[in-house]
Amino acid sequence: MSMDKTVIAITGGARGLGLAMAQRLGRQGARLALLDREAEALDSAVGALAESGIEAQAFVADVADEASVTQAFADIAERMGPVQGLVNNAGITRDGLLIKAKDGKVEKGLSLSQWRQVIDVNLTGVFLCGQAAAQQMVEAGRGGVIVNISSISQAGNMGQSNYAAAKAGVTALTVTWAKELARHGVRVGAVAPGFIETDMTAAIRPEMLEKIARGIPLGKLGQPEDIAESVAFIFNNAYFTGRVIECDGGLRI
Repeated sequence: MSMDKTVIAITGGARGLGLAMAQRLGRQGARLALLDREAEALDSAVGALAESGIEAQAFVADVADEASVTQAFADIAERMGPVQGLVNNAGITRDGLLIKAKDGKVEKGLSLSQWRQVIDVNLTGVFLCGQAAAQQMVEAGRGGVIVNISSISQAGNMGQSNYAAAKAGVTALTVTWAKELARHGVRVGAVAPGFIETDMTAAIRPEMLEKIARGIPLGKLGQPEDIAESVAFIFNNAYFTGRVIECDGGLRI
């Protein structure tokens, strides 16, 4: 699709992967609606993009809250026009083993709170924002593109029952929506990043990051710009839908 003057919403757009995507799509002329929970971070991102000549507006929203999502997308339509693109990027981690045992006795395990927090943001948030965006695309009658951010963890990853389940769900939503929305001219794709240098991976112990990097065939973590390029490919390729791009340096969990 042509991105010149096209309104594209990016959740988790204030930093990291989301901001890199905004920069990449903005260079192609997209008008960006950045959604995030932190107003200060959003304002900083909008300012940084403006310095590069990229138009962006900030929308404070909690993707896990239906009322917040509904209001945010209504505000986008009012201030910028209906969206023609969405990147479902917002996500969190709350890692933990299903159970942690010592000497045959279970001491603790992943809490229900940890499970719900990740599922609410990483899966329910994708559903809510995808539904709101699809409604605007269909009613405007101009089609559109939805890109969901999954993860290499979609195949399962130790210590990430919640995150892996959510990202596998995101992949399933991508295929389902692609089949449902094709008749309306809406394409849906996904990108499954591997280990990328972001705030999320910065929380991993340095020695663990080094071990992870050694296990990646390319020998290094990816950059946010690598994922942004994959997202841009989906927007630009008119015959791409219902599929997932794995951008992980050759790593398979």
